[in-house]
Formats: sequence, C-alpha cells, structure tokens
Amino acid sequence: MAKACCGPGYASPAEAMQAPREKLLYTIAIYTGTGIQKPDYLCTIDADPESPTYSQVISRLEMPGIGDELHHMGWNACSSCHDDENMERKYLIVPGVRSTNLHIVDCGTDPRNPTLFKVIEGSEIKATTNLSAPHTVHCLGSEIIISMLGDAQGNAPGGYLHLDKEFNIIGRWENSMGEIKFGYDFWYQPRHNVMVSSEWAAPNTFMPGFDLEEVGHLKYGRELHFWDFEKKEPRQTMYLGEDGLIPLEVRFHHNPDSSHGFVGAALSANIIHWWKDTAGEWQWEKIVDVDNEPHPDWPIPIPGVISVILLSMDDRFLYLCNWLHGDIRQYDISDPHKPVLTGQVWMGGLLGKAPEVNGVKVTGGPQMIQLSLDGKRLFVTTSLFSTWDNQFYPEIRTNGGCMLMVNCDTENGGMEIDPDFVVDFGKEPNGPSRCHETRYPGGDCTSDIWI
Repeated sequence: MAKACCGPGYASPAEAMQAPREKLLYTIAIYTGTGIQKPDYLCTIDADPESPTYSQVISRLEMPGIGDELHHMGWNACSSCHDDENMERKYLIVPGVRSTNLHIVDCGTDPRNPTLFKVIEGSEIKATTNLSAPHTVHCLGSEIIISMLGDAQGNAPGGYLHLDKEFNIIGRWENSMGEIKFGYDFWYQPRHNVMVSSEWAAPNTFMPGFDLEEVGHLKYGRELHFWDFEKKEPRQTMYLGEDGLIPLEVRFHHNPDSSHGFVGAALSANIIHWWKDTAGEWQWEKIVDVDNEPHPDWPIPIPGVISVILLSMDDRFLYLCNWLHGDIRQYDISDPHKPVLTGQVWMGGLLGKAPEVNGVKVTGGPQMIQLSLDGKRLFVTTSLFSTWDNQFYPEIRTNGGCMLMVNCDTENGGMEIDPDFVVDFGKEPNGPSRCHETRYPGGDCTSDIWI
C-alpha cells in the first residue's frame, strides 16, 4: 500500500502518470566546442500550449565559467524520498563534463527563472576524490550519487561521487570498482539489491572525438556490470562483445519489483535486455538490432548509433534514438523478450530522410529524449557531445541544435512530430548553441526511482 505523505515525487509510477502536465522544460545548452566564447547555460522553455510564449526560451542561466560542457543533469530529490516531508525537489545538479564543476541550480524559488545556488569546484572534487568528468546524477533518498568517468587525470575507470543533501562532498560512493574498465550510466533497483552500470570510454579517449580504430584497440566499453548495491561493489560482469559495443544508457523498469532492464549499445546499434531468472541469476539477450545503412560518402555502412533509450512510466513502451540515421523509434515491450516496433519518426540524420522539420533545418540527429509522465509527449534534442557533433555534423557550428516534440499514441502505439512545437537553438542571442538533456520541474521518466 502506497504511503500518503508529502515528500517529493510520487508514491508509485501509476501515481506519477496522473501528475499534472509539464508546463516548463529545463534544457542544457552549450557553447563549448562551437567556437563561440560564451558560457554554457541552462535554458527554461515554455511548454504550456495555453501560454503566449509557448515553445520559446523564456530564461537563460549562464554558468560562471567558459568551457564546462554541460551534458547530463539530475535532481537533488526524487520519489526515492517520497516519504520524507523534509525533502523537496528544488535543485538541479548540472555538471560540466570537461570542467568537473557541479552547478547547483535553484529551480524551486522561481521555476521560470532558475538561479545559481552553489558551485562545487572541479578542482576540489579532483583533489578530494581523484575523480573527474561527471555524467549521470541520481538521488538516493536524501543523498546524491554521480557517475564520474575518469580519475583526476582523465583516465578510466573513474568511480562514483557521493554528496549529502547539503551538497557537501562525502567522498567516493563505491567501496570497490573491481575489474571494471570504464564508467558511464547507472540505474539501481533497491528491492533486488542491484545497481547496473555501463561503459563509454576514458575521458582522454572520448573528449577529443571518435576514432573507430580505438574501438578495435579496446578503448571503448562492451561490458555491463551488476553491483551489490548495499555492499557498493561490483558482483558480476556481462561481456556483451560485438552485440554490445559502447553500451550507454541503462534503464530498469519503473516498477520497483521488476528485475527487467535494458541498455542501448550505441555502436552496434542494439538493445540488450537483462532480467533475473527463476534461479536468481542475471541473464541477458539482444532484442533489437538496427541494421547499418549504406551511404555514398562513407567507406563503411553507417551504424544507427543508439545514443539514448528510455521507458514510459508504465513500462509498456521503449523509445530509442538512432543519432546517425535520424530516426526515433517506439517499441511495445509488454513482453520484454519480444519487442514490437509500433512507431517511427525522422528528424535530421545522415540518411537525408528528414532534413527539415517544422521549417527548421535539423543539423544533427535525434540524440536526447525526455518523455512526459503520462507518456504522451516526447521532447527531442540533437547534440551528442561537442567534438562528436563537429565530426559527424560539422554544419551544427553555424546552424545550432533544435528541440522538437513528438506526440505519442499511448493506446495503440504510434508517433508523429508535433507541427506547432519547435525551439531553434540556431537563433539564440549569443549565436548558435546546442541542446542536450531535458528535465521537468515535476519529475520525468529518467529521474525517479522507487525504493
């Protein structure tokens, strides 16, 4: 029985689906790597269709320095502390991957105009924990865990930074990294005493750009790690091999009793499904395989590069983006062993199927997505990482990124791009910028974990 209380988030995924519609979006926008010497910033976008400023940036919070490379971000609190009335979903932790600075942004005092509350300097983090390159931010009750992709010198495997609710550095979260070679994303399911983590590469490898030869030299990940969550140490590693080249975003079912989860392997363009069998052992299988596509200007067929996945709050649909191909897909995963493709739309990409959408030339491909709690609206942005953008989509320097909204049919499956919503980051006041991850004030489909 769900507890009735007044902490942040929701008592259950079903309750989250009944939450009010999101009216504001917080989205990362970067100038790092664009040639424009301006700070990266957090922009607030009006998502209320009844508002006169609908589909527009209504405020911009610049970071104090230049060159942070803002990337992912996360809340100080989520449904994991729903029963703690002293906690509030008020602050976004906005890390700079390159600077290792953590920007604590107050989104609660005035949600339409976030302000900078505090900065945890990257130099302090490196000095006290020997960690750098912050990526995924998750709240755990009243505390915060952040995956750090490198040591202070940018070498793998990095580790996990642990902050208390006042944003003080506790130290490293993990007791051991075991034999883990690389870090990236993570998600946990406390009722199974498990955390799963994935692998990108050392910061010194991925920051300059992508070199295919380095995959062959084993400088990019191909393993998935299952942790003993209470002991804070890895327990089992799954070698995914050629089916799991560069496994990035990991997602458990939102249902806290479920052991099913998924990871998108970017370079091999596969979806890997894992679960706990009746004997209590973890198993995995490949359930989606996106074919490479020939291209006249490429010496090899182009891989899809699955840059992101997420699950709807009812665990029925899985969404993925093929950043190089240019399509967003919706799969019905009611049977997680047998996904069914139910929707597909195109924006940008190298295959030329949708070069212009809603009057905006889309440079880049669908890269980051965020789904509304009711599962009906999917917000999509186009930038992956500055140096990779410049390599695969060089025109993004002058055209900037964009955000679109996809309407999702939650009854029958299906997707279509909304004709009335577009944010063109090529027209920002300081010049073309690029957009990455998005959050909503009331929580979203990649923030909240139930314990």
